[in-house]
Amino acid sequence: MKTKLFIITPPFTQLNTPYPATAYIKGFLNTKNIESAQADLGIDVILELFSKKGLQDLFQVVGNEISDNSKRIFALQDEYIKTIDAVIQFLQGKNPTLALQICQEDFLPEASRFAQLEELDWAFGTMGTQDKAKHLATLYLEDISDYIVECVDENFGFSRYAERLGRSANSFDELYEALQQKPTYIDSILISLLKAKIEAVNPTFFLISVPFPGNLYSAFRCAQWVKQNHPEIKISMGGGFPNTELRSLSDKRVFEFFDFITLDDGEVPIEELILNVEKPDYNSYKRTFLLENEEVVYKNNSLKQDYKQAFVGTPDYSDLPLDKYISVIEIVNPMHRMWSDGRWNKLTMAHGCYWGKCTFCDISLDYIKVYEPVAANLLCDRMEEMMLQTGQNGFHFVDEAAPPALMRALALEILRRKLALTWWTNIRFEKSFSKDLCLLLKASGCIAVSGGLEVASDRLLKLIDKGVTVEQVAKVTRNFTEAGIMVHAYLMYGYPTQTIQETIDSLEMVRQLFEAGILQSGFWHQFAMTAHSPVGLYPEKFGVKKATEIIGTFANNDIDYTDSTGINHDKFSFGLKKSLFNFMHGICFDYELQDWFDFKIPKTKIDPDFIFNALEEGNDFNTKPNAKVVWLGGKPAVEHFTKSKKGNSWEMMSFTFHDKKESFNIQTNKNEGEWLVEILSKISISNAKSYTFQEIKADFETQLEDFELFWYSKPVNTLREFGLLVL
Repeated sequence: MKTKLFIITPPFTQLNTPYPATAYIKGFLNTKNIESAQADLGIDVILELFSKKGLQDLFQVVGNEISDNSKRIFALQDEYIKTIDAVIQFLQGKNPTLALQICQEDFLPEASRFAQLEELDWAFGTMGTQDKAKHLATLYLEDISDYIVECVDENFGFSRYAERLGRSANSFDELYEALQQKPTYIDSILISLLKAKIEAVNPTFFLISVPFPGNLYSAFRCAQWVKQNHPEIKISMGGGFPNTELRSLSDKRVFEFFDFITLDDGEVPIEELILNVEKPDYNSYKRTFLLENEEVVYKNNSLKQDYKQAFVGTPDYSDLPLDKYISVIEIVNPMHRMWSDGRWNKLTMAHGCYWGKCTFCDISLDYIKVYEPVAANLLCDRMEEMMLQTGQNGFHFVDEAAPPALMRALALEILRRKLALTWWTNIRFEKSFSKDLCLLLKASGCIAVSGGLEVASDRLLKLIDKGVTVEQVAKVTRNFTEAGIMVHAYLMYGYPTQTIQETIDSLEMVRQLFEAGILQSGFWHQFAMTAHSPVGLYPEKFGVKKATEIIGTFANNDIDYTDSTGINHDKFSFGLKKSLFNFMHGICFDYELQDWFDFKIPKTKIDPDFIFNALEEGNDFNTKPNAKVVWLGGKPAVEHFTKSKKGNSWEMMSFTFHDKKESFNIQTNKNEGEWLVEILSKISISNAKSYTFQEIKADFETQLEDFELFWYSKPVNTLREFGLLVL
């Protein structure tokens, strides 16, 4: 019997774009001619729930003791039922004229979420009508969500469901108990959709990708229903959650729901499972948990190697309702909203992390440890293929940290192919990101980067083994910002041995970075100790002690610990996040740091001009001989003329260039001008061959003298401002 796979992402991940794991697997299966279908049950449930019929059914469920806010929403139910379909269509990009109605602020019913509007009114000056309407529509959906959580299903959240049951679930007991209860309101919608899909696809093998704790409960609900109603279908779980949390799984009750659980890259494990399903005596497995003789066993006896990135295929988004995802704007900050607004094709530049040293990170696991970049031309082929398939030209590279050399090669390839696209990714703030590299990335369509500043303290950055300093981060973020690329920083507090003084100094650094205009967005995370990070593996090196050495029978990743400092870092959370929210909106830089906290804090020891002074330091004028020189501009119009002075005359050349925004002119003497015409065509971006700085210098010196004097002259400096890049 021929295998047919059905791959799903259970509720919920993002609303605006599909989580890419199922598309990656489907793309791989295509290379093997294995039939598969995929579904994102998260968006399917949301669209079912937030519809006219969905709300009519929802308002039939009324709690007894409900808040005034929920009473208000219930009383306005006719208004919600009347407007919901139009609002969802608007957020899907199908009904743009509704923005004018929404912005009148008398179209949507308003409950408690709209209370924050007055504070944000000033911010809408920077937003157009469409964006303001998206933000108002988002508040409207969040009001309905508040009603659902209070009156119908406390586990509901737009991008997660019953997340609490998946977080730190060392024991399976609580989740198992929840699965024995009758299905919740959201479960019943999920199951009716799953039933229809299973009947339509008729699979022999059911794969469930579980990226986050907020997908775990729904994954088990789906598996439970299929096991009860279609026991002949084999079921397997993979994805980010099992990869990090279930590596020491031993509770056999899990296998009442699943036949297999695979770890790390899914291609070979799935390929082997298909052969095991087709041939019962095959018995070769790759990184797979299963039940054998009523015991949980882990099998990794396959001789097949994991596939190189060149052979995993192009992600395939067919079957997913790409025109039905909804773009929301929860916060007006332009960088912050990119996670929830717009449809992004998701790709990876490199498997793993090229740095692979950060002590809070899972660097002992393959998804970080095994580093393998994809060639730039192959990446571009995949991008072109995906643009044709999805009709979308926005890309989010979901790398742990995109390597600068590969980003440079990719940008050059995009420009050579003359592709019009938009992309953003995650990086390390390292010094390779020079002013010119940032300008090249911008020219190729890069609009934003996010990276870990973590703790803005050089002592702790060294302990983290981040490989950067605060000063270096400031210079790199300045280079990106000046190129027109937005920067988001991941910030961390509560790292082992971090003192209160260091937390306050870190906040002062962040304040200065925002005030200097070189950070546009950020997010504070509290440090969490994970089992597979250096801190989790060797806690004594970092001044922390594990609460227990017992390994849970179910999930085992987040570890409870005590820090030798004894500081309660939780209390800083509100002040750090509130100050950051204001800094992101460009205000409150003059507040004392004490104003953000309702308890006494020490004064910062950071010089108030630390970041300003770091940015004032001059640039290094030494150019590496093997640096590539590239001209992004077009061909100039050239005129010859004679210049006379005090009876002397000499031949000159005038160049007129037109860039997208303006035209500019430079003049040189005839010999230098003729050389310049020739060299600009050689180093033009459209030319496949690249030239190094050393080669250009040597070329100049075969005909002319004093290259340095020419290179640092006014005409060349003008060209440097308009697209003559040294990379």
